[in-house]
Amino acid sequence: MSNALFPRPEVIAILRAASADRFREVAELLYETGVRVIELTLTTPGAVDALADLRARLPGDVVLGMGTVLTEADVEVSVAAGAGCLFTPTCRPNVIEVAGDRGVPIVAGAATPTEIYDAYAAGASAVKVFPAAQLGGPGFLRAIRAPLPAPPLVPTGGVEISDVGEYFAAGAAAVGLGSPLLGDALQDGGLGALADRVRVALAARDAVPV
Repeated sequence: MSNALFPRPEVIAILRAASADRFREVAELLYETGVRVIELTLTTPGAVDALADLRARLPGDVVLGMGTVLTEADVEVSVAAGAGCLFTPTCRPNVIEVAGDRGVPIVAGAATPTEIYDAYAAGASAVKVFPAAQLGGPGFLRAIRAPLPAPPLVPTGGVEISDVGEYFAAGAAAVGLGSPLLGDALQDGGLGALADRVRVALAARDAVPV
């Protein structure tokens, strides 16, 4: 399902770690291997500075988002750092409204049909179905899409690389991948293994007819 934020299906790489020390080299590797949406997280010390650094370094066709945005102040600091998109695990209308006022799309979190509808009605550009695996995986997404076809859905949380194709086949606009994709790359792991995982995830996405 395409929309203004995700005109094509996207694999979102979620960078969350004890520090942002390796964010630059990991993000550059992600971009080189084909990932075009990268989410940094405010729970990572140094994430704001890292986002500003990456915005200056990476080409303009990559969407650099900030995740775990919970407050209006989080919106402001993230936008000031150059965030092109915001991600939040919650649905707070005031946060969604401020993001809209700043002209930055926001993906709000939800776990039930009511929450999904409310997030989209409040102005979220897409809705993060979280935690997707615990909610029922691709089957849950497919069931939600039947009565609620309008909201673009982004399953996140417990999504394995082996499930990526099924989520896109179930109608996901994008799929968020954290540790199953990043592994130990944000600590001291090899980037070659990360590149291999990225290629597998993107191949699974591309195998699903749009």
